[in-house]
Amino acid sequence: MKLYRILQSQGFGSRKGCMARVRAGAVAVNGAVCDDPEAEIDTTGLELTLDGAVWAYREKAYLMMHKPAGYECSHHPSHHPGVFSLLPAPLLQRGVQCVGRLDQDTTGLLLFSDDGQFIHRMIAPRKRIAKVYRARCAEPVTDAMLEALRAGVQLNDEPAPIAALACERLDAITLRLTLAEGKYHQVKRMIAAAGSRVEALHREAMGAFALPVDLAPGAWRWLEAADLQRLEQAWPSNPY
Repeated sequence: MKLYRILQSQGFGSRKGCMARVRAGAVAVNGAVCDDPEAEIDTTGLELTLDGAVWAYREKAYLMMHKPAGYECSHHPSHHPGVFSLLPAPLLQRGVQCVGRLDQDTTGLLLFSDDGQFIHRMIAPRKRIAKVYRARCAEPVTDAMLEALRAGVQLNDEPAPIAALACERLDAITLRLTLAEGKYHQVKRMIAAAGSRVEALHREAMGAFALPVDLAPGAWRWLEAADLQRLEQAWPSNPY
């Protein structure tokens, strides 16, 4: 692939802008400066260096973020800053989108990609990709509440009750809830329907992939092939 096209694909600007950067000697290919924007480059194992930063070539972008509280999952946030402000410009230029959304006050694992098919697979309920949440409730978590969430609770705008894939008490006021769907305010609404209220919510995992403990709030990281395999691991048909 021509070098300027590689730069475009990775989010480093327009055709004209990428060609100008290469001609100015501002781009290194596998550590060696290349000033020919038309140079044919093998993308296998390719590393680009621009503005002192090294970028590995990726045909598609898959990344995770430890979403902090107080950020909206929107390119056009209304009341709080957007999560996209926490990402570097090239990722925004190549059009990464949130894989589902978290409320502004919800923390935890948030995925981004520019692969539409991947996004659809991760959020489609029929794919049974589990989303695991830890919720701190306003009132003690009772056995009756857990049983209701496992059996299914009725939400106002849903035709049938919605049940958790799994639900367990972690301490007196905290529970872990596993869902297949990603409906609007679903965890908060389900817990409200079961007789309590969410005071703090954190997404711990998706599929079989858990948020790394060493990823700080507001930080992001690339997802590798093994991570993607764990993410797309479906929940078993009969978990109980």
